[in-house]
Amino acid sequence: MGKIAFVFSGQGDQYPGMGKELWEKYSVAKKIYALCDRIRPGTSAQCFYGTEEELKETKNTQPCLFAIELAEASVLLEKGIVPDAVAGFSLGEVVAATVSGAFDNETGFRLVCKRGKLMQHEAEKFDTSMAAVVKLTAEQTQKICSKYSDIYPVNFNCPGQTTISGLSSQMNDFFADVKEAGGRAVPLKVKGAFHSPFMDEAAKAFAQELSCADVKKQTITLYSNMTAEPYKDDVPGLLSKQICNPVQWEKLIRNMETNGVDTFIEIGPGKTLTNMIKKISADVKAVSAAEYLAEVEVC
Repeated sequence: MGKIAFVFSGQGDQYPGMGKELWEKYSVAKKIYALCDRIRPGTSAQCFYGTEEELKETKNTQPCLFAIELAEASVLLEKGIVPDAVAGFSLGEVVAATVSGAFDNETGFRLVCKRGKLMQHEAEKFDTSMAAVVKLTAEQTQKICSKYSDIYPVNFNCPGQTTISGLSSQMNDFFADVKEAGGRAVPLKVKGAFHSPFMDEAAKAFAQELSCADVKKQTITLYSNMTAEPYKDDVPGLLSKQICNPVQWEKLIRNMETNGVDTFIEIGPGKTLTNMIKKISADVKAVSAAEYLAEVEVC
């Protein structure tokens, strides 16, 4: 029998009303939301009733997604579904680190609140944005990026999909080059050039926050966005540098599969990671937590 992994989504899948059904149905989810509301008042209300524009603000997106993802993971754990490994995409890696045991729930949530504020602060210094480039190889996307001084390939998602970050003023020309090469660029629902040099100062400041945090030894194998390998001891170092470095998602998933994972459960409000994983490997099962819970509860 193969191994199970929880994979936690990043920014972009948020939507107004997310997580409300989870809160209504499961008492353990209510406890997680209550903890988040105690630390950051209004978090659950923002998830359930916030506008799309409000939820796009990084300082809001990150704590709201953390709350939903930790609540959803807690429901699965309460039902005896314990992962052999965990990974998270960008901010999802903070949730994954929390579920792995590296942080307690309160510490993880406080850290993600700080992370969101730091990244928004840097994003507000420049007019920047992100887009997913599809129908081109990573190498083709990198070659187009090399023509621009301030556009960077930042997330290597899956075959035929690479995310880029950069100055908004250069995006139209970049999009035209992508189209000419036979690809398509899809703007993302985020405000900032994440995982690029534009986030260097946020990474340094977050490293300071992590240096003061109580970091424990993980009880579940945790994979790193930066290295695509399991963490060893350097949780603060890798988790802070991740902010201004590319996410090696395709390589990470392939490494997890090589290490025996054949079932990936996406924790979060969407199916972005599920769809990526299906493109990375046809030999594994990838489902959303909602789908997996429905299967379990029917049985």
